[in-house]
Amino acid sequence: MSALDDSKTTSSSDKVPPSALSHVTCARDDLERRILRKLDLRMSIIVVIFTLNYIDRSNVSNARLQGFEQDLHLQGQQYATILSILFVGYIIMQVPANMFLYWLGRPSIFLPSCMLIWGAISALTGITKSYEGAVLARFFLGFAEGPFYPGSLFLISQWYKRDELALRVSLVSCGIPISNAFGSLIASGILQGMQGKLGQAAWRWLFYVEGSITMFVAICAMFILPDFPHNTRWLSPEERALAVSRLAEDGDSRVELWNKTSMQGLRDAVSDWKVWWFTAAYTVQLLSQSFAAYFPTLSATMGYNTTVTLLLCAPPWVFSTIAAFALSRYSDKKQKRYIFYAASNGLTVLGFIISVCSMNTAARYFSLFLMAQVYAGYMVFWGWVNNTFAGEPAKRAVAVALINALGSIGNITGSYVWQSQWGPTYRYSYAVCIATISVSTGMLGVMHLHLKRLNDRIAREERDNEALGGTVGFRYLV
Repeated sequence: MSALDDSKTTSSSDKVPPSALSHVTCARDDLERRILRKLDLRMSIIVVIFTLNYIDRSNVSNARLQGFEQDLHLQGQQYATILSILFVGYIIMQVPANMFLYWLGRPSIFLPSCMLIWGAISALTGITKSYEGAVLARFFLGFAEGPFYPGSLFLISQWYKRDELALRVSLVSCGIPISNAFGSLIASGILQGMQGKLGQAAWRWLFYVEGSITMFVAICAMFILPDFPHNTRWLSPEERALAVSRLAEDGDSRVELWNKTSMQGLRDAVSDWKVWWFTAAYTVQLLSQSFAAYFPTLSATMGYNTTVTLLLCAPPWVFSTIAAFALSRYSDKKQKRYIFYAASNGLTVLGFIISVCSMNTAARYFSLFLMAQVYAGYMVFWGWVNNTFAGEPAKRAVAVALINALGSIGNITGSYVWQSQWGPTYRYSYAVCIATISVSTGMLGVMHLHLKRLNDRIAREERDNEALGGTVGFRYLV
């Protein structure tokens, strides 16, 4: 008989000795830890995928430092359009892709397939000869990349309990700052050493090399990524049963409600005002984070050559990765979300202010560290979103995709905030970012207070029903 069967038998009997009950509990805990270790190891491939996702998205910023604009004869706002057009395709694809992923039930096939396509498009960007070609390549790159982030968030939210989620979201999302750090390091090597090889400009090799790496990892990911708890093939029946039951014990009904259709999930998501509130806050938050797409440009204001400029981009993003991990871990431990999100945004605003007020090289470089850590709060935000919509998988699949998709309008707008004529101080750009990050922080403060009131009402109802044997139900993390 399995440990799970023993647990069921024990719980139904009042005569089981305490020592036997303790033995069963230890066996279950050991099995749960084994599942989590196995799952964490396989999920770690998402960090690599996410890193490549952002490298392929942001490599145009590095290419800009080595002749991308000149070779394509870009003028005016054409470079900003090349940046922003990616998010048009990105927005279009996310909600239908997550609905399809929920219906298909095989993220191990779907997500790497999308990765294979965007890797190919990224590599082919290197052959473009005109502004129009670059715009088309970036549009379809966004179209192919769109399913990955909401799909990966939905995947991990279907495996981990609420007090485990923010840390895992952080670890997965660490691909963003890691990509900015290592993308700059890789770019510095390629841009310095590949100029003129086989008659190609170094920035073209940047796309060829990074796109090819993405395609290779995509093929490997098909054999590593899990599916969902109820249909993952590399789990034993006993492990699969525990993976499912531990979610039910977490106080939500995501397993039982898996039979809802994608269209029901769509209706549930669009009728919940919280989805739209999170979407609006996320939109202005992304606008305030638009500096990330221009990070090499901001680093270049310190006056160093291309290689040094790109190397200086790496340490702030390494710091951002460490800060995100620490903040998310502490957020899980304290079971709080908003206070950590607001604290991260506060440090970011301080970085904006320092950069506006000082042209001193050391001060401006320090400000880049403060700005880069904004991704710590960003990752806590996504843990919060997944906690808030933890009840139903179909609804959450749509909610996560909808928030991420429509929120990306902030990225489109943000591409035009950093105009060349506003440099090198970019004080008008920073003013826009300070205003929008303040709005986002205030909006989510309202959500924080609302969810606290809901928790208080749930607690009162439970106290009223306590005499009837009521159990502790779902709680929102705030």
